[in-house]
Order: sequence, then structure tokens, then C-alpha cells
Amino acid sequence: MYDLIIRGGTVIDGTGRAGFTADVAVRGDKIADIAPSIPQKSKKEIDAKGLVVSPGFVDIHSHADFALHHKNHGDILKPLV
Repeated sequence: MYDLIIRGGTVIDGTGRAGFTADVAVRGDKIADIAPSIPQKSKKEIDAKGLVVSPGFVDIHSHADFALHHKNHGDILKPLV
């Protein structure tokens, strides 16, 4: 039995290929299966029809490091807060 099945979402897998409709099954903290339809039941199910299922996104482009070299880095942010 799976712990979670996310059903019917548009899977964007990060490979660059077009999104496709599929079920995603999770066991523990790992993806156990991705298929057009997974017939098994699971402890929890999420209906993802009309939604996108994808890996997490990390935005590595940041200019936040400028504050590391400023003695009172909180002063830099005052106009924004």
C-alpha cells in the first residue's frame, strides 16, 4: 500500500519534456511510481485534476548576500519594511 497517491495532475518532471497527466504514488519519503493510472489504494489521496504536480523549485539567483558585508544590514532593509 502507498502512503499517498496524487491523482490526475499534470506532471512536470523537470526533464524539459511536455507535461503529462498521471498519478504519482509515494511510499515513505520517496516517489514509488508514476503512471497514467495507479489502481491501488493509499492511506491518503489528493485529487490534482487541473493542477500541476512537480518537484520543488529553488531560486538560486539572489542578491541577498550584499547584506553580509554591511555592519548594520537591518538598516538596508528599512525602506522596504
